[in-house]
Amino acid sequence: MSDFWVFGYGSLIWNPGFEVIRKERGQLYGLHRSFCVYSWVHRGTQEKPGLVLGLDKGGSCQGMAMLAPGGKRDEIISYLRARELVTDVYLECWRKVKLSSGEHVSALVYRADTSHQQYASGLCLDTQTEIVRHSEGKSGHNVDYVKSTVSAMKANGIRDHSLEYIDARLAD
Repeated sequence: MSDFWVFGYGSLIWNPGFEVIRKERGQLYGLHRSFCVYSWVHRGTQEKPGLVLGLDKGGSCQGMAMLAPGGKRDEIISYLRARELVTDVYLECWRKVKLSSGEHVSALVYRADTSHQQYASGLCLDTQTEIVRHSEGKSGHNVDYVKSTVSAMKANGIRDHSLEYIDARLAD
């Protein structure tokens, strides 16, 4: 099997959890990064949800395209499904991503399901900040998720003003 691309826009940037042959900054069009998913497992609970990033309709998103070994395709996709589809709030799809080198590739992407009960669109940045500040799940505190994501994005030359605003407010 041939190698394949996975597009990371949040925790996959700093914690892919699978072997990466190569990674390169990439741009995905038609979807944008947003705190649009209530986390009931990893960064919150059903009783006290956290917020995690999802790809929502419209705009574009800079993230990291990671080339995964084709020989481990089934294993990696099974891992990603167990991680990302734990409550089925994401939809698995293949989307075109433009790499910083100019190359266009098809990448595996997990986008928010806008019809799912965990879809959290339209929250203002201050509300998002307060939810993040007070939530924790099996993968840790929601604040750590934000800080790790912003740090990894900056290290890879990716800017997201909304996420950086939330990160700065969490330091208050």
